[in-house]
Amino acid sequence: MTRHPVRMIPRRFLILFFVLLVMPATPMVFADLSLPQADGGSLALAAPAKRIITLAPNLTELVFAAGAGDRLVAVVEYSNYPPEARQIPRIGDAFRVDLERIAELEPDLVIAWKSGNPQAALQKLTQLDISVWQIEITRPQEIPAAVENISRAAGSETIGRPAARQMRQRLETLKHRNAGKTPVDYFYQVAARPLYTVSGNHIISRSLAICGGVNVFSGLPALAPQVTVESVIVANPQTMIAPDTKGETPALASWSGWPRLQATQNNNFIYLPADEISQATPRLLDSMELACELLDRVRARKFRGRD
Repeated sequence: MTRHPVRMIPRRFLILFFVLLVMPATPMVFADLSLPQADGGSLALAAPAKRIITLAPNLTELVFAAGAGDRLVAVVEYSNYPPEARQIPRIGDAFRVDLERIAELEPDLVIAWKSGNPQAALQKLTQLDISVWQIEITRPQEIPAAVENISRAAGSETIGRPAARQMRQRLETLKHRNAGKTPVDYFYQVAARPLYTVSGNHIISRSLAICGGVNVFSGLPALAPQVTVESVIVANPQTMIAPDTKGETPALASWSGWPRLQATQNNNFIYLPADEISQATPRLLDSMELACELLDRVRARKFRGRD
């Protein structure tokens, strides 16, 4: 019987094998998640957030849309959509939050609204070594991006990415469907006394622009400027638009007393659900679809006369 020679294993391989055998298992290291801050910077997270606090009602809704509602440990007042949000503990409102309570909850991530939350409070949270992510949405096209980024932050991309893709498709459909339609100038009334509207840089104005709506006060510098009744009469818009709050007197009722206005002559008063049109959330797209349909009716009246 022929014996095969025994091959010696090189010593360096034996040493390597021994080191691998006795060394403790090392957990996998994940690359930091980079989230875009509203000021142009970025926030790095070492791992997806499991304990999230939102500091504005629309941010709460966005977190649910991203499939991360189960990670919310606290929200602010008026976070009422979806219905599950009503069961989550409150830590104040958008203007005043309980910093001590937030610290006790030990969140992985606090999501803030850049223009809606006091910067002094956000800075104090940062000083407490709490990750604060500031979001600002100024165009309807930015809503899908926000949902997608929140799903990245929470590790819920399997829900957030398809939701964002669907929203982008809806926006593209609205753009295509309303491209080239006759423009309709409008006055958007935020509040009656005192009289407030929105400028062309406001997300509401930019949303209605997709429907072919032209804001008669688009050139004003402030996002929500105060105007006078006289200035509205001079502008003489074809239609007037206002948020509709159930149980309250129709917001545009007082304009019926001005019969020379085009909008009054043709009964072109449009009401959009207050929660949907007033917040940068996926439901804004629902309100945009409704607004586009109602502006089509205004166009029809222009050619047929008053209904």
